[in-house]
Amino acid sequence: MSSRTTKDFDEITAFLGDYGSFQILMIVLLSLSTIMCGYTGMIVVFVSDTPEHHCKVLINYTRNATDVEVSFRNQSIWIGSDSCSRYTLNRSSTEAGRPHDTGGPNDTEPCLDGWVFSTERYTATIVSEWDLVCHNAWMVPFTTSLFFVGVLIGSFVSGHFSDRFGRKPVFFFTLALQTFTPLIQATSVSWLITCVFSNLNAMLQCSGSEMLSPTARMSYALLGHSVGFGVGYALLPLFAYLIRGWRMLLVASAIPGLLFIPTWWVIPESPRWLLQKGRVEEAELIIRAAAKRNQVQAPEVIFRADECLELMQNTGEERQTYTYLDLIRTPNMRNITILGVLIWTATSMVFYGLSLNTSNINGNVYLTCFVSAVIDIVVYVATWMLVNRVQRTTLICSAMMFCGIMLLVIKLVPEDMHVMFQVLALVGKVGVSSAYCIIFVIFTELIPTVVRNMGLGVASTAGRIGTIICPFVIYMGKCVYSKILPYIVFGTISIMAAAVSMLLPDTRNSKLPDLISQAKHIRG
Repeated sequence: MSSRTTKDFDEITAFLGDYGSFQILMIVLLSLSTIMCGYTGMIVVFVSDTPEHHCKVLINYTRNATDVEVSFRNQSIWIGSDSCSRYTLNRSSTEAGRPHDTGGPNDTEPCLDGWVFSTERYTATIVSEWDLVCHNAWMVPFTTSLFFVGVLIGSFVSGHFSDRFGRKPVFFFTLALQTFTPLIQATSVSWLITCVFSNLNAMLQCSGSEMLSPTARMSYALLGHSVGFGVGYALLPLFAYLIRGWRMLLVASAIPGLLFIPTWWVIPESPRWLLQKGRVEEAELIIRAAAKRNQVQAPEVIFRADECLELMQNTGEERQTYTYLDLIRTPNMRNITILGVLIWTATSMVFYGLSLNTSNINGNVYLTCFVSAVIDIVVYVATWMLVNRVQRTTLICSAMMFCGIMLLVIKLVPEDMHVMFQVLALVGKVGVSSAYCIIFVIFTELIPTVVRNMGLGVASTAGRIGTIICPFVIYMGKCVYSKILPYIVFGTISIMAAAVSMLLPDTRNSKLPDLISQAKHIRG
C-alpha cells in the first residue's frame, strides 16, 4: 500500500493533543515510579559503606576512670598502624596508657578478635554487620556488582517479556518485586542472603512512554523519567541521614512501591503494543478513554484498516514474530544495536561510577550525595531545554567529552587538595548526567516499535555490564592503587564514547519508527 494512504500511530492519535489531562496523569504517575529507581539504584552508597574501624582488643583504652573517652580515631592509632592489624598485645604496656607495645614495626598481628566499627556516621552497614573489611573487603564491590547483575537480568528478561506479554503486566510485576524484596532483605541473617535479595531487588525497569505523543514523550523521558530518578537519588541521603541503619533504610525503600501498586487500575496497556498484536478494539477503547479525559471528540473510527495497516500484523513484515536476532539481521539495525551497546555501556559505567564513588571523596557523604543528586536534576532540566535546539549527536558528544576532560584534569590535582578534587568530580558528572538521560531518548527514537523493548533491553543490559564492572574499578582505586585511578579510567571511557557517538543520526522531530524498515540510517 502506498505511503499516501497509510498513517502512523502518532498521526492517527494527534487529536488527543500533547498535554491533555490523560497525558499529564500518565507523565506524573510514570515519573513517580522512577523515584524508586533513583532511591534503590544508589542505596548501596550507604548500605555498603565502610565505617572507620580498627582491630578489636579486649582491654580498656583509658588511662584511669577519670579520663574522658578518647576519640575513635585515637583509639585506632593506639591499637595498630592500620585497620587490618594491631600491635602485639603486651598487657604491661596498658599501665602506660596504651594497649600495645609500639616499640617495633614487626610487633603486629592480625585482627584475631574481629573489628570495632565507628558508629559516628552509621549505626550499622552490611560491612560492620558481617566484618567485610581487610581480607573480606572484596565482598563490598561484589555485593554492589551483584545488585547490578539483577538490573542486567531485569533489563534483558523484562524487555523480551514486555514485547511478548505487554508493557503493563511486566511493569507491575517488576514493581511488586521491587517493593517486597527489600522487606525480606532487611531481615537477612547472613551476607549471602543479603546478596541474593539484593539481586532480586534490582529487577525493576521504569518505562511505559509509548502511549504519549512525541512532544509529551520527550518531556517524560527528560523531565519525568530522569528528574524522577534524580528526586529519588536526592531523597536517599536525607533518609540515610535520619535513619543511619541499613535495615530500616531498605524498609523505607519499599514504601513508594506499596503506595504505587493501586495505579494498576489507572495506567492502561500501551495502545501501540496492542495494535502490533492486532488487538485493535482494545487499543481503541484506551484511546477513547483518553479522549474523554482530555475532553476532546474522538473520530467515529479511530484505526481504519486502510490507513494503519503498518500498525497491525496482517501481511508481510507485520506478521513476523520478532526475536533478538532481528536486532542484528539487517546492516542498519546491526549498526544501531552496536552503537547502542557501546554508548550505553560507557555512559552507565561512568555515571554510576561517579555516583557510587561519593563515599570515597573526603567530606560529608550525605551532603556530597545530595549535591550530586541536585546537580543531576538541574542537568536533566537543562538537557530538556537544549534537546530540541541542539543536534542530538552534538549534545551527547560534547557532554561526554566535557566529562572526560574534567575527570582527566583530576590527575593534575594534588591528592591533599580535597575541595578541588571534589569540585572537579562533581563538575565532570554534569556531562555524563546529561548524556545518561539523552541516550534513552535517542535510542527510543532509533529502535522500531516491533523490537523497541528488546533493543532497549539489550542496550540497557550492556550498560549494566559497565555498572557491574565499575564497583571493582572504585575498589582498585580505594584499596589497591591511587584514588585517582577510577577518574582516569572513567575519563578515558567518556572520551571514547564521545568519539563513537558522532556516528549517530540526529533524531530531532522524527516520527517514532514502527517497523525495522523505517529506522533511521546510521552514518557510514
